[in-house]
Amino acid sequence: MDDFLAARSQMALSLGFHIIYSCIGMVMPFFMAVAHFRWLTTRDETYRNITKTWSKGVAIFFVTGAVSGTMLSFELGLLWPGFMEHAGPIFGMPFSLEGTAFFIEAIALGFFLYGWDRFHPWFHWFTGVVVGISGLVSGILVVAANAWMNSPAGFDFVNGQYLNVDPIKAMFNEAWFSQALHMSIAAFVATGFAVAGIHALMLLKGRNVGFHRRAFHIAAVFGTVAALVQPLSGDFSAKDVARRQPAKLAAMEALFHTEKPASLVLGGIPDEKTQRVNYAIKIPGMLSFLAHGNFTQEVQGLDRVPVADRPPVLIPHLAFQLMVGLGTLMMGIGVLYLLARWRKKAWLQSRWLLQLFVVATPAGFLAVEAGWTVTEVGRQPWIINGVMRTADAVTPMPGIAYSFYIFSAVYVSLSFMVVFLLSRQIRMVPELYDVEAPTSAHA
Repeated sequence: MDDFLAARSQMALSLGFHIIYSCIGMVMPFFMAVAHFRWLTTRDETYRNITKTWSKGVAIFFVTGAVSGTMLSFELGLLWPGFMEHAGPIFGMPFSLEGTAFFIEAIALGFFLYGWDRFHPWFHWFTGVVVGISGLVSGILVVAANAWMNSPAGFDFVNGQYLNVDPIKAMFNEAWFSQALHMSIAAFVATGFAVAGIHALMLLKGRNVGFHRRAFHIAAVFGTVAALVQPLSGDFSAKDVARRQPAKLAAMEALFHTEKPASLVLGGIPDEKTQRVNYAIKIPGMLSFLAHGNFTQEVQGLDRVPVADRPPVLIPHLAFQLMVGLGTLMMGIGVLYLLARWRKKAWLQSRWLLQLFVVATPAGFLAVEAGWTVTEVGRQPWIINGVMRTADAVTPMPGIAYSFYIFSAVYVSLSFMVVFLLSRQIRMVPELYDVEAPTSAHA
């Protein structure tokens, strides 16, 4: 493995692990706050137990997210010094503010974990809400930094020099809102379905039914609502990408040739040598509509992009198809769940509905990983879109492959530790709160 590929692989590995930890760390506090609110208003001890159990999970992911995020910070400087030399002063503000949000989150989490029976109940609940809000803000700020790489702003690039730096304009670049919105909703979808799936599995096994039934419904509502809203965000993001990064859109859709109107490609395997998409289903005019809001407008293909500036096609296209397919699956399950709560109460007692959630447990995080693959691979060969190439930013130091192997071992070990700690927490749910019959659908 050459050093350039090793550096890219290490960043991909680090981001791939960190995004899971950070999504759960951003979203779980809101689940926790809802359970806590239910306990304060109903005095049902099961909700108190759910809150305490989830708070331990939040603490686990807060720690692992902090560790993986710190490693990423070092990697940016060690692996991509050319990038940080020029980009650091421009887009450093969101990272600085993210550090502030992180410290607020840490303080609030400490208050919440150790504030039971020490603070006023509603102030204690409020500290849990602060954990969620600060975590969400932290994630949005990091996404704003990534959005700057896709839509660089806040400086003038003259003769290889970065002049007239405006950190505020850089942070609030044209891409930050669409990316932050799409990522935040995706975090709720992924975490909601993952948590609901775990509790659905426990219900199928008949364990601690009262506890897991209530926990399942809280997570399922969050995941379902987010999954139904996400297509609106996706449509907004698609139109934004079509305007700012037409080469990325062309790679996502495997659009080798400019079309007017442009067909939407479903599935298929792109062949970059022949510039064809094999085994695909095409919907005439639909890509024009998704990109520009009408069925007749032209959509730029890769034939209008210089060969040296074209992104890979196979990986972004397959990742995009995977993301959309999994999102559609979760939408369908979400519709069935809402219908069950609204009109078909008997479905809430059925095993098949729980089994659907179990099957969908990893779907949200697979979709998140696929979405980030589209974002990063679709921007290539640029690390700063249209300004700096990825190959020009990598460190000249040799031996990066060894660093990649070491970091891979660290992340795999960290993941095993997380799985062990979480499984132990699930097994420790006390039988004392198993107050309902296994077939109950009570939320």
